[in-house]
Amino acid sequence: MSLKFRLNLLITLLSLAFILVVGTILVNDTRISIRERVEAASRVTVQLLDTVIVSSALNPEYGQTDKVLLGFLQSLGYVRSSHIELYDIRGAELYASPDSIYKSEVLPPEWFVKLVKPPVETVERRIRYGTLVVSSSAAGSIREAWSGFSQLMWVGLVFFVLLNVLVYALLKHSLKPIKPILASINRMELGDLSTRLPEFKLPEFERIGHSLNRMAESLAAERQLEENRQLTQLIQTHIEDERRSLARELHDELGQYVTAIKTFAVAIVNKTKGQSFDIAPDISSNAQTIVAAANQIYDGMHNIIRKLRPGALDNLGLSETLRDAVNYWQKLNPDIRLSLSLEGNLDKLGETLNINVYRIVQEAINNTLKHAQASEIEIKLALDVKASANRGELSLMIKDNGIGMNMAAVDQSQHFGLVGMRERVQGFHGSFHLDSEPNLGTVIYITIPQVLTT
Repeated sequence: MSLKFRLNLLITLLSLAFILVVGTILVNDTRISIRERVEAASRVTVQLLDTVIVSSALNPEYGQTDKVLLGFLQSLGYVRSSHIELYDIRGAELYASPDSIYKSEVLPPEWFVKLVKPPVETVERRIRYGTLVVSSSAAGSIREAWSGFSQLMWVGLVFFVLLNVLVYALLKHSLKPIKPILASINRMELGDLSTRLPEFKLPEFERIGHSLNRMAESLAAERQLEENRQLTQLIQTHIEDERRSLARELHDELGQYVTAIKTFAVAIVNKTKGQSFDIAPDISSNAQTIVAAANQIYDGMHNIIRKLRPGALDNLGLSETLRDAVNYWQKLNPDIRLSLSLEGNLDKLGETLNINVYRIVQEAINNTLKHAQASEIEIKLALDVKASANRGELSLMIKDNGIGMNMAAVDQSQHFGLVGMRERVQGFHGSFHLDSEPNLGTVIYITIPQVLTT
């Protein structure tokens, strides 16, 4: 059932209710008016006839009362709202007043007669040589009332029809914008966020159209942002795959060559030991130099591999990888105290989340070591899992006591480390918050909801 039909039906029912109430009031007033009119006419008629009867009795020379009254009634004729009958002493009818001919062409319906007809009142007078009966008659008044009431009914019916036609036309014109609004909403529901509503003349629909257009723009921007995040996450995944592949190749290929070089150099050193020819010491010294260079290459290669892809992440899980990384950073920076706090089962978060959490911690620690001039760095990683579900909330806090920064004067969009961390967090629909003040250090709060733990 459409809104237009419902409103039109409501107006129709209200109009019918109004007409019924007005009709009820009019019928009630008409019934009271007819009753009072008939009663008044009957009293006047009875008083007039009583006067004739008394006058006849006081003046016997006029003749017998029944004869005098019969003559008077015949000359009187029709009396409105009264029916007069005269009977002789034996009960035979001497006279009956004629029926009313007022608006005789009007035939009121039976239901109307029953609604407005007052009860019949009869007055009987015993006279000498006869009986006089006066009965109230509302037929003429009822026909008169029905004539006015029927005209009013026709006027009300015409008004009712015109009102409904006008209301229907007005609703049709006023609710015309609903169709394009619903069509636009359906297109948005199907994914077409490029649809826009035109301007409407009615201010209410204009506000609705403006709000829908802004909502579509926001959804389109959100979709574009989500697509960019998915693309960023895909790029990061490919980068991590390339880093893993490169680290593996460095370890497998270059590591073997470095090991072979070191082995050959050690063998040369061993063979030159105890030799007496003059060039043996030079050969041994050069070979030892090659061994030292091979060791440096091997250590440098492992440092590169650690930065490309921590091997412990694939083998030991996130917890051990973070502990190993913190120990490594602590050895490189003995004057800075690093603390790591781990809570919950952090080894079942999945490869994608593991590497992203590790990269966030790695980027944050590198930034702190380079710029913060901090003496203490605190890392807290916790997974809160509800007992009734296998999903939890992962929270990460990285805090230092360095020089801090003025957040109002810092354009975070120009700090690619912060942008990268924020994009990694938002890729998991998490929240990233950076709190820092000059000389009070910096704190990074990260929350990732709905983490699957199995």
